[in-house]
Amino acid sequence: MSNDSLLMGKTISRKNDTVPSGGSKMDMIRIGKFIAELRKEQGLTQEQLGENIGVTNKTISRWETGTYLPPADALMAMSELFSVSINEILSGRNLSDQEYKNAAEENLVQSIRTSSFELKDRIEFFKKKWLKEHIAVMVFIGICIAAVFAAGIVTGKSILVSITPLLVLIAHAWRNNTMMAYVEHKAYDGTGSK
Repeated sequence: MSNDSLLMGKTISRKNDTVPSGGSKMDMIRIGKFIAELRKEQGLTQEQLGENIGVTNKTISRWETGTYLPPADALMAMSELFSVSINEILSGRNLSDQEYKNAAEENLVQSIRTSSFELKDRIEFFKKKWLKEHIAVMVFIGICIAAVFAAGIVTGKSILVSITPLLVLIAHAWRNNTMMAYVEHKAYDGTGSK
């Protein structure tokens, strides 16, 4: 396997094993090792942890190896399950009170940046997926609209020629609304799957 991991069409470099942010970096390998340590302390397998928080054991493995950063809802669930703060999970270790205060803002900012980056990627991924799945329908609609236009020219009926732009507009509105409803459902609900 290469040094890079593919995430929703984007590559996150594993060379430094960190997620880039403003001035500092979040150590994904350290976070992953800490999650594995907490899981083992609770006597849980990756599969059992996944069942507790609603993901697969493969996803847990990716988190523990530092390939992916857990999303906010998973961080909250693990925080509660392991009785540690989200800041401690994102720091990859237990923190003293002073360390906790210092890490709080930095971890929050980095999590927001990482989550928004992943959301943009998920949106683009599901747009492309929808387009691939519906290309035949869109081609068929395009052919029908072209046929209406051609029929208007051949028969000399200007009404058919003049409604063609309206049909194009309706087809575009249908495509955009249907695609965005699909994208919103998949990207924002967290139910999206490849």
